[in-house]
Amino acid sequence: MESIKLYRKRFIPEEIVFLKDDVILEADEDNIITKWDTLKPREDFVSGYSYYYLKKGYKISKLIDGNGELVYYYCDIIDVNFDNSENSYIFTDLLADVIVYEDGRVKVVDLAEIAEALDRNLITQELAKKALRILDELLNIIYNSGIQILLCSEMRVSR
Repeated sequence: MESIKLYRKRFIPEEIVFLKDDVILEADEDNIITKWDTLKPREDFVSGYSYYYLKKGYKISKLIDGNGELVYYYCDIIDVNFDNSENSYIFTDLLADVIVYEDGRVKVVDLAEIAEALDRNLITQELAKKALRILDELLNIIYNSGIQILLCSEMRVSR
């Protein structure tokens, strides 16, 4: 079987990136779990794990610093498209994101980017509404049950 290819698509900046170095730890029809190093050097984190919820429309990443410590969890709202002919997924970043710190603090970021993308006709109204609905669902889960309920075993273990 041909290996799965993963792509990240963004509206701002407009780009599609082949995630060629991401290591797929598990994959099924509902989820993909990856381990990765940053594409470009960063001071705040160097690697992480990502848990793609294919049918729910979000990805939760555990970001790890150079000492192997958790920096925070980063939750992307995504649109998922599978190309059967290439056995590939394109994960489109729907702009709104949630950061969850180890102490439980929650920060919603990049909401203004949805408005900017709408103003610039980079995103459809349907995708913008989808992003807001998924964001609402994700926040309700985090507020009611905490981030831990959403994490796979690889992300729960301190690395």
